Amino acid sequence: MFAIIETGGKQFRVKEGQQIKVAKLADEAGSEIVLDKILAAGGQSEVKFGQPYVDGAKVVCDVLSHERDKKVIVFKKKRRKGYSKKQGHRQDFTRLRVKSIEA
Repeated sequence: MFAIIETGGKQFRVKEGQQIKVAKLADEAGSEIVLDKILAAGGQSEVKFGQPYVDGAKVVCDVLSHERDKKVIVFKKKRRKGYSKKQGHRQDFTRLRVKSIEA
């Protein structure tokens, strides 16, 4: 069974037992969260597509941890002008484990 979920402005294809990294959520680590924005869900024989979301479908996930991603370097330079700027950025994210998919 799989589902295509939407969270944090992005879409993810998930299966039961899979771990995913999503944009930071406000829920506590160790708690359970229910995602109800399901774009498509199904198995090998039948797939349901929503318009835009599948009615009555939900994905139950465990919140494992809140972490920070690798550093991304933002470097700007204008040639022959003596201008250069270096800046780093680390994005916050939440790690989820998919417990069950109900469609």
